[in-house]
Amino acid sequence: MSKPVVVSIPHHLGREEAQRRLQGGMGRLRSQFGDKLGTIEDTWTDNHADFRVSVLGQAVTGGLDVLDDQVRVEVNLPWMLAMVAEKAKGLIQKQGTLLLEKK
Repeated sequence: MSKPVVVSIPHHLGREEAQRRLQGGMGRLRSQFGDKLGTIEDTWTDNHADFRVSVLGQAVTGGLDVLDDQVRVEVNLPWMLAMVAEKAKGLIQKQGTLLLEKK
C-alpha cells in the first residue's frame, strides 16, 4: 500500500512560466540526482504532468498540477519508502522552490 505525499509550492510566475521552468528542470534533476535515481519519466498534458521515478529499486509515481499561483505535487510512495515521507516532502518542497524562484 502506498502513502501519498502532497506538497503545495507557491509561486508568482503565472502558470505558463512555472510550467516552462518545471519542464526544463526535469533534465537538471536527472543530472543532479542521476546517481540516486534509476529513471525519471514525465508525461505532460496541458498543465498536468504524470511522473514515474525509480528510487532504490522502488517505483515512485505521482502527478503535478501547475496553477496560476502554486504547483501541487502528489507523490505515491511505496510502503518501503513511506517511512521517509517527511524527508521526501522537504526535498520536494526545496527542489520545487529552487526551480520556481524568480530569476
